[in-house]
Amino acid sequence: MIISTYKDPAVGDVQVYPEIGTVAFGSGLHSWGFTITRFAKIYSQKFGVPHEKLMKHLWGDYFFDATAKKWSTKEISADGKPLKRAFCQFILEPIYQIFNLCMNDQKDKVTAMMTGLGIKLTNEDLNNNSKRLMKAVMQKWLPAADALLEMIVMKLPSPLQAQAYRYMNLYNGPLDDKYAQALAKCDANGPLIMYVSKMVPTSDKGRFFAFGRVFSGKIRTGQKARIMGPNYEPGRKEDLYVKNIQRTVIMMGRYTEAVDDVPAGNVVGLVGIDQYLVKTGTLTDEECDDCCPLKDMKYSVSPVVRVAVEPKNQSDLPKLVEGLKRLSKSDPLVQIYMEQSTSQWIIAGAGELHLEICLKDLQDDFTGIPLKIADPVVSFMETITADSSMTVLSKSPNKHNRLYMQATPLDEKLVEEIEKGTVGAKDEAKMRAKKLTTEYGWDDNDAKKIWCFGPENEGCNVVVDATKGVQYMNEIKDHVVAAFQMSSKEGVLCEEVVRGMRVNVLDVTLHTDAIHRGGGQITPTAKRCFYAAEIVSQPRLLEPVFLVEIQAPETVIGAIYSTLTKKRGQIIGEDQRVGTPMYNIKAYLPVLESFGFTAELRKATGGQAFPQCVFDHWQILGGNPYEDQKAREIVLSTRKRKGLKEELPDLENYLDKL
Repeated sequence: MIISTYKDPAVGDVQVYPEIGTVAFGSGLHSWGFTITRFAKIYSQKFGVPHEKLMKHLWGDYFFDATAKKWSTKEISADGKPLKRAFCQFILEPIYQIFNLCMNDQKDKVTAMMTGLGIKLTNEDLNNNSKRLMKAVMQKWLPAADALLEMIVMKLPSPLQAQAYRYMNLYNGPLDDKYAQALAKCDANGPLIMYVSKMVPTSDKGRFFAFGRVFSGKIRTGQKARIMGPNYEPGRKEDLYVKNIQRTVIMMGRYTEAVDDVPAGNVVGLVGIDQYLVKTGTLTDEECDDCCPLKDMKYSVSPVVRVAVEPKNQSDLPKLVEGLKRLSKSDPLVQIYMEQSTSQWIIAGAGELHLEICLKDLQDDFTGIPLKIADPVVSFMETITADSSMTVLSKSPNKHNRLYMQATPLDEKLVEEIEKGTVGAKDEAKMRAKKLTTEYGWDDNDAKKIWCFGPENEGCNVVVDATKGVQYMNEIKDHVVAAFQMSSKEGVLCEEVVRGMRVNVLDVTLHTDAIHRGGGQITPTAKRCFYAAEIVSQPRLLEPVFLVEIQAPETVIGAIYSTLTKKRGQIIGEDQRVGTPMYNIKAYLPVLESFGFTAELRKATGGQAFPQCVFDHWQILGGNPYEDQKAREIVLSTRKRKGLKEELPDLENYLDKL
């Protein structure tokens, strides 16, 4: 059902079917697995039938009638006896048989059966008891790696096929230029385009292989390449380097093999450019200065759980900073930054478990020093829930300039589109304006006069120039935009990122002399005005929410419900898996309450419930922080943690006059 939802005619039928070998069965824990293809090849020699034909009979309603020596779709044989489904008879029964022999320590029979299959067991394997023996036998007979590799090689489309329909979703530039065409053809003789998707630590401490795929052209040892980082914009020079590739290596498990060059369609590791890239980037030939970068990867999770780290001995601070840089490179999801107000280093991860793994890597692999780790805290966001109750006005320090603004909440659907990247600062202005007017009811003039998105020109907040016939607006635009980037990154309630706010600049009064309306006058004024607009628009705190999926038997459902209720959980679905006593429960759980949830759930259900938490959405926490006690407490505790004043910001702090 899920796969058919995302069906794309360009890709063809991507649904999976066991009978064609696109589904593997097995155990990840014990590292064994198989596809129908594997068993079809074993039995094709016995039946003397091509394995392709046999695969169709080993899945679905097919039965083998031994007395009539033929395949049938009926459950009753020619002499009236019940028949077993072929999948059960030819695949599951031999597996169950080996399980039983291993678990009952019948090693002679196990050896005889394995010899019949052409597999030799060592004395070391046979010295294991029950479960370990079963694991060793299954790994030798049906290794999971073989099943997985077979599906990758035989069933996934080759780069030549796949790039023909993927290039339009990968390339950031015009789809008719020479680079897009080379991408579409996976052309090894075209211009070089390579995407680095991951940094892999090397045996040299602090150095990384830049690992990625060559989409077009060839990458060679010693060549000069143009390196475009994730923040590079065509035509600018930020996040752009031209450097030599010291070595190109093919990575095979834990080993690497140096090669002279690697053509399009292959994955490769590069040595010597790790200091110019943080996590991802695009490489092209030195002279290809009109090539656009490939689109950055989007992740469905969000770094919402944070901890502050510091070294136990302050003299180890440089080692910690170096270790944090390495951690940031090696994990694409982790975010690391210094909190300005407290000068603490913060590590943000996708959840409790992800953070635990990051901290272990940091301590053991990247720093090797003892660390002090604070309790995990949750990232919040700020939003507004109503239009401004008044027009806010702020005067510049020299009293010669005035800004008038109003804030209004953005439609939640539009906010989600901005987060996904379908609407943003890089869109063509007329197309974006048309979408905003037709789908979201924006005024046509407002939709054409969006000044910026924020924070960092890609967040879910916008500034709109709603003035009519005012002079000098272009001159102050950059200063107002700079103020908005700051104020949307650190909101008024507790300096958390703002989400879903639109600010309209309604009117301005500016001094006629340009020297009196420079950045020093306009930027702080605009910042105060943005904060005031947020305060008069019923600001609220947003908390992140996990979608929790729990698999458990019917007997412990009561315990799951009571644990979720204690943690402010909200159950949204409960389905029984057909033919089993197992239930799938889906619930929303605030990240704030998720610490210790897994341990508590296991304790309440005797280890029978398995939860999986994935970030899902943001929801308003409590009510108005100026009135609601719980929301007020959280805002004040966050302000205290960040070293801010322990009182809620008041309108008087930000306005001269209403």
